[in-house]
Amino acid sequence: MSSLIKCAIAVAMMTTVLSCSTGVEQRVVGFYNLENLFDTIDAPNVRDEEFTPESEKQWDANRYQRKLQNMASVIAGIGAAEGVGAPDVMGLSEMENRGVLEDLIATDRLKAFDYRIIHQDSPDERGIDVALIYRSGVFKPEVVNFVPLLIKDEEGNRIYTRDHLVVSGNLDGEKIHFIVNHWPSRYGGKERSIPLRRAAAERTRSLVDSIHAEEKDARIVVMGDLNDDPVDVSVKKYLRAGVTPQEAGSDSLFNATAPLFFEGRGTLCYRDFWNLFDQIIVTPNLMKPESGHHYIVKTEIYDKQYLRQQEGDYSGYPYRTFVGDWYHGGYSDHFASYIVLKKKKGFLF
Repeated sequence: MSSLIKCAIAVAMMTTVLSCSTGVEQRVVGFYNLENLFDTIDAPNVRDEEFTPESEKQWDANRYQRKLQNMASVIAGIGAAEGVGAPDVMGLSEMENRGVLEDLIATDRLKAFDYRIIHQDSPDERGIDVALIYRSGVFKPEVVNFVPLLIKDEEGNRIYTRDHLVVSGNLDGEKIHFIVNHWPSRYGGKERSIPLRRAAAERTRSLVDSIHAEEKDARIVVMGDLNDDPVDVSVKKYLRAGVTPQEAGSDSLFNATAPLFFEGRGTLCYRDFWNLFDQIIVTPNLMKPESGHHYIVKTEIYDKQYLRQQEGDYSGYPYRTFVGDWYHGGYSDHFASYIVLKKKKGFLF
């Protein structure tokens, strides 16, 4: 056998190994509101008293463990639905601390996926935070920033709420930026609370613009519980997230979850009306196969039947852990949303 043929065989074998080791053709990125994932310990300076064994909710170790298993089954279920085992990157909201996330990724359903955690306690009055978990063999974070949202009530007092989380890194060797949000709620009424979500949208937009100022063609994924729908002013006007695909090079974002909203689907239900608060919004270049190594081929809500209330007045609604202090033993009052990114054909990571 000539040396030239031996060399060709060696190159072919090396290519096969590389292809097999990185043979996944798609990546899954999602967001999930965990609906009050609290531990059972009464922590100082945190309003977590209702999630203790002595409270009306009787939040004990058994209920906590069931909650963890339920959350893990949803995250793993998203991956199974797309044939990838588990999502590669997940933005999360409504967890009490890093400890509950460590317990979550250590569950039987998730521990095989080697998730890592990006989290910091926020100044939120209820003690709930945002976070990012990621599969360490797929995503490599480089820069992490927790950005406070400075807002005030009508009397001029600061409202302590969740930080914005900005994580920049490499997904399969391609630079990508994630911004995880949990905007102020509609507590006190939608109209009255609009200025708070406008401020959150403006803050998110400023983060997008700052990234673009340093990286013109940055690939950005904004995700979170925005407490508004894709058609609300905070999202459309102040975040500048269009509901139809935007032209390449546009400074407007594209709300990848908006088409699902126009189909009548949502991630939570209130008074028989479906809202789609849990949104994924991207720069236009993530919609173009020719513009990078990854591009979106699917956007979905993970709303399987087992995640729905099966009977009663709220049949079909998300199957919750609690309704008030009444323990249901369900999952969350939100469904998760996610996108599927396809790798450009022929690119080896």
